[in-house]
Amino acid sequence: MLAKSMMTLAAARTMVSHLETGALTAQFRAGLRTRSFATAKFNAPTAEHRVVPVHTADGAQLRVHVYGPDTAPTLVLIHGWACSIEYWYPQINAFAGEYRVVSYDQRGHGASTLGTSTVSEHTLADDLSAVLDATLRDDELAVLAGHSMGGLTIQAWAKHHPEQVSRRASAVLLANTANAGIRGETDMLPLLNKQLTLAQYPVTLLGAPVRMPQQVSESLLFSPLPIPGGWLTQQVLRTRILTPEATADEVDFAMGIIRSCRPTARGRHAAAMADMDLSAGTANLNVPTTVIAGAKDRLLPQRLSRPIVDTLRRTGHLADFHVLPHGHLGNVEDTDAFNTVLHQILRDSTNSRATSGNVAAR
Repeated sequence: MLAKSMMTLAAARTMVSHLETGALTAQFRAGLRTRSFATAKFNAPTAEHRVVPVHTADGAQLRVHVYGPDTAPTLVLIHGWACSIEYWYPQINAFAGEYRVVSYDQRGHGASTLGTSTVSEHTLADDLSAVLDATLRDDELAVLAGHSMGGLTIQAWAKHHPEQVSRRASAVLLANTANAGIRGETDMLPLLNKQLTLAQYPVTLLGAPVRMPQQVSESLLFSPLPIPGGWLTQQVLRTRILTPEATADEVDFAMGIIRSCRPTARGRHAAAMADMDLSAGTANLNVPTTVIAGAKDRLLPQRLSRPIVDTLRRTGHLADFHVLPHGHLGNVEDTDAFNTVLHQILRDSTNSRATSGNVAAR
């Protein structure tokens, strides 16, 4: 029975992969992530953008946008799982007037293609390296900000390209992310990876914990099937990814972007992230690094930020640690607080570079 179900899942994967490459599907997905909202911060930036073509060694084509003045300090925004450039609109709208803002669709997400390599920490790292090479001058330092899988991407880059960290980054922001332990620690859908409980009491059968079989839970989590629209999906997103306090526009904005992600890319990245251990990358972040966690984050709970904070404190590179009061999408629900933290990092980074330049000129 299990073998038959896995064969069915594999067939569905192949069918979805063929369907999602079609022009009509691409147009539909683009429409989901480019809608208009009453809340201005979620709308397309008024600042014009430039497209920088980036082609990876294995044939992936990455969509890269650059906003703002070319001579301004650079901020690089790296989105999370199942998202795209559009996810960062609340930050691009806030910073593109004063800073040069670079953002890109991770492979398979948005309008970027998957390439031929197996999705892994290596592809996350190498893609970020390729984007930095294409968008930064040889001597330019940028602030790198990664949310969720974007934070994993920065740590993967630091793990596999440690020599680039101090050469490319002036500071780092890791938001709502982890460096290991995702498979067992995510609380998004506890039944899929944790023991069943009733009224907070663990359920056992003949002394053994009752839980969903791993093959079934992982088939559900890594499935390449499209996410449906509608009320039920909105409620799952509101209560498991955001919080019940989220506004209708916050839910609709996030849902459109997440639904626009190709199912194959979403499933492959979920499978790759489940067992990543990027602790070595955390230790290689030898620039001021700020960490943001969400008090009500169920996807990557606050406790997953602690090993990052502990490592950075031990190496002397922890700049700050903030816990925002909502869920996984801190830059969406807590935009003002998130932007305040990011603005401080950018100011500190700019001032630090100016001071270093003055000292060098003496």
